[in-house]
Amino acid sequence: MMEKNVLNTDLTGKVAVVTGAGGVLCSAFAKVLARAGAKVALLDRNFDNANRFAEEINAEGGCAKAYACDVLDKDICYAVADEVLKDLGPCDILLNGAGGNNPRATTDKEYFEAGDIEADTKSFFDLDKSGVEFVFNLNFIGTLIPTQAFARQMVGREGCNILNISSMNAYTPLTKIPAYSGAKAAVTNFTQWLAVHFSKAGIRVNAIAPGFFSTKQNAALLWNADGTPTARTGKILVATPMGRFGDSEKELAGAVLFLLNNDAASFITGVTLPIDGGFSAYSGV
Repeated sequence: MMEKNVLNTDLTGKVAVVTGAGGVLCSAFAKVLARAGAKVALLDRNFDNANRFAEEINAEGGCAKAYACDVLDKDICYAVADEVLKDLGPCDILLNGAGGNNPRATTDKEYFEAGDIEADTKSFFDLDKSGVEFVFNLNFIGTLIPTQAFARQMVGREGCNILNISSMNAYTPLTKIPAYSGAKAAVTNFTQWLAVHFSKAGIRVNAIAPGFFSTKQNAALLWNADGTPTARTGKILVATPMGRFGDSEKELAGAVLFLLNNDAASFITGVTLPIDGGFSAYSGV
């Protein structure tokens, strides 16, 4: 028996597609959707990772299937969409979770200082063009193309949903990661655009903007080898009024299920919901 979902959201009979489902957060989202009754397609470039999580869902009594998919390749996305249609049925829910940052699009320091250009440090002026393009494309184009591929199965069918993954970077950019911040701002804007564009086609489009959550992926940035917090963790928690990191399994899952609930959120579209412990509301004084 699968665990019950954290909200009274019944997705029985729905087909949910999750991109980036081989990762930590999106695999958890896939499990949340399955526990709510959805048949889930897990898409990721790394098929083995996606398949492992699909097998875990099936072992719990859910229904899931993994697909190898590059969200930056339109032909592949369209082919996978056709496979999902054949295997599971038409897509009702698309969760665009593929994304991420890259060291080539990251500066070494928070603030530019005299001498940085000559020094052995990666400053703003040393950012790699291809790295910036990769990060922007992965987050924004990697949301646009899967939406093109799967929304064509949604148009004209009431109760369909697209849920994008933005970030608190979209509101106030974090230091060192300009490409990622800019790309997530684009995702938030695109969410609003899509919500208007599909408003008469039976599709609601929303996004979540996670604040700071401690996961395996970012553990090295937040915690020292001995388990003590890094300097960056100290800055994050000081700027988060609730004074802690979020719980991704509970606090992100609840937001996802709420926005996909066609009873509770039926008049909500074009919204990006911050889940940040007050980070976006705090001025620092």
